[in-house]
Amino acid sequence: MYARNASLDDACQVFDKMPLRNSHAWTAILRVHVDLGLLEEACEFAEELVCELACVSLDFFVFPVLLNICCGLGELELGMQLHGLLVKQGFVANVYVCNALIDMYGKCGSLEDAKKVLEGMPEMDCVSWNSMINACAANGMVNEAFDLLKNMSESGLTPNLVSWSAVIGGFSRNGYDIEAVEVLSKMLGSGLKPNAQTLASVLPSCARLLRFRFGKELHGYIMRNEIFLNSFVVNGLMDMYRRCRQMGSAFTVFSKFSRKCAASYNTMIVGYSENGNILKARELFDQMREESVEMERISWNSMISGYVDNSMLKEAFILFQDSLKEGVQPDSFTLGSLINGCADMACRETGEVIHSHAIVRGLHSNSFVGGALVEMYCKCNHIVAAQTAFSEVSHRDLATWNALISGYARCNRINVIGELLLRMNDDSFDPNVYTWNGIIAGYVENKHYNSAISLFIEMQSLNLRPDIYTIGIVLAACSKLSTMERGKQVHAYSIRAGYDTDVYIGAALVDMYAKCGGFRYCYAVYNRISQPNLVSHNAMLTAYAMHGDWEEGIALFRRMLAGKVRPDDVTFLSVLSLCVHVGSVETGLECFRLMDTYNVTPTLKHYTCMVDLLSRAGELMKAHELVNNMPMEADSVTWSALLGGCYIHGELELGEIAAKNLIELEPHNSGNYVLLANLYASVGRWHDLAQIRQLLKQKGMQKNPGCSWIEDADGVHVFLAGSPPSFQALAILLEAKSAFARYFH
Repeated sequence: MYARNASLDDACQVFDKMPLRNSHAWTAILRVHVDLGLLEEACEFAEELVCELACVSLDFFVFPVLLNICCGLGELELGMQLHGLLVKQGFVANVYVCNALIDMYGKCGSLEDAKKVLEGMPEMDCVSWNSMINACAANGMVNEAFDLLKNMSESGLTPNLVSWSAVIGGFSRNGYDIEAVEVLSKMLGSGLKPNAQTLASVLPSCARLLRFRFGKELHGYIMRNEIFLNSFVVNGLMDMYRRCRQMGSAFTVFSKFSRKCAASYNTMIVGYSENGNILKARELFDQMREESVEMERISWNSMISGYVDNSMLKEAFILFQDSLKEGVQPDSFTLGSLINGCADMACRETGEVIHSHAIVRGLHSNSFVGGALVEMYCKCNHIVAAQTAFSEVSHRDLATWNALISGYARCNRINVIGELLLRMNDDSFDPNVYTWNGIIAGYVENKHYNSAISLFIEMQSLNLRPDIYTIGIVLAACSKLSTMERGKQVHAYSIRAGYDTDVYIGAALVDMYAKCGGFRYCYAVYNRISQPNLVSHNAMLTAYAMHGDWEEGIALFRRMLAGKVRPDDVTFLSVLSLCVHVGSVETGLECFRLMDTYNVTPTLKHYTCMVDLLSRAGELMKAHELVNNMPMEADSVTWSALLGGCYIHGELELGEIAAKNLIELEPHNSGNYVLLANLYASVGRWHDLAQIRQLLKQKGMQKNPGCSWIEDADGVHVFLAGSPPSFQALAILLEAKSAFARYFH
């Protein structure tokens, strides 16, 4: 009575004053403490009971409560002692007791002992099977749990809701998301309806799989059966909509059905942050404070990481300082997130402040924080500080080693990488795919493109399977080298690995083929992308612009707008480049004005495209006016575009103005003088042409020679204008000429 009325002290006083205690009294006091979560105190009572066994005759129903205490504390040894006592007392044949034993062994991680208990039972009921299924699921042996479910049916017992829910929950918790959804379907097929617990366990799988339509069906079932009162189900629904980027639906659930607890607020804050709506995320964060919702550290961390993920490091740092004033102690996630933000923005000064906070709290030795510090210092080109941060990590893991090795590669310290790999091996870590990705990315960043491709080949010889990130990096190297044969090999690998339909790999392949001159492959690659997005559309538009296919490029742009794809600055740059190729001033002006409609601010490159377009079309005064009215200073490319137009249309006066500005910006670029000389030649100003040539001689500058190259099985062979080709180069050219003649014949 006292326990049910939350008067624990009174209950204990009554128990202490009892002259004689039987099994019922001990069961009552033990259950009171277990129900209140006071497991340590319950364990003390259990030890007292064991001491009084000579005076107390125990009944079987005491032991399940005692075993429940062992489950809560993970006390396997105590549980085994109780098992021995059960054998002595002759209770091991009792179904109720055996079920509790299976549960205890399962929750304490001793699955073999749980199986022995089940196999030794003279009679099993549904609870026995469910206890074993739960034990397997809790220990990650989900396939065994599913087999038990089938065996249970074969034994003549019908699996109930608990049986199915245990298997579904086990699959979901262990990342077998497809299996979790499939088992739910089988459960529905058996005629059983899921309850709140079942739905709460399967919704995370639905969210991770991005099964939006299936999630909506579950939402409908929840509404029809009035299960929306369960907070776990409601939060699961919100998380599913969040992951599927349906924040409108998530907010509807949050507004109507959630209990406005910290967990529901955190889900919404993370969702809005992920979708770039950081203002809405901050609004909800402030609302939590206004409504006095208990703000845990995770709420602060969610908002801070939201700012970091949206490149708002200053705001993240201010919020971090506010959290300190509120007495919230940062953890490794708080500091690691901020340091990662400093790494992304190469903000060493703020990073060092966060580093000092980590040292004060002893978190600088944490592997997550330490790895973030290593990456931050590497991205800020402070390799000595990165090495120091690395050495202070107490328990280095593979991720920390990868951060250091990647940092050295990024800082172009290639000669040290071999030594680091040996040290890593001495530390009992073998390089994995992420190690190689870091090195390959460092090679590409520092323009060691051939080395990057060689490392990709070597990686496969070591039986390390390149992942989707590796393919993306190596394709970038192939693009830079304009080596289509190597690019085709990487493409073939991506097809075998099933990566070619990925939107980002597809975009990289389009870019590679466009830059390597294989434009006919671009559209085929683009069409294989499973879910095209703005990145892939932009890659194809850029390919059209690069190869001057105006009609197809503009048609794609129109389809994008009709399909509600919101264009960005890259989209408009590609479209304007297309207009330059064909000289379509009208379409170019239309697209330039359209940028304002989509809130895209023109950059210098957009203005340069317009100057080039107007200049080529002979609208030289408009082009010059645009240069003068730009919101930023014109660069050498802009003036060069204007000068090129003046050369085409023989406009000397304006051409000289453009050339003067161009030479002021790049006084040592011989190409600028050559452009001006060509302009003088086009209008017959031979005296001025001679002066330019004399000036080039005085400055010791020469015109950069033209360059061509051809690729064969032995590599890429380069030909410079004015240089005699080698015997091998001549042979290649003759072979190419012969093949060309045979093709057209």
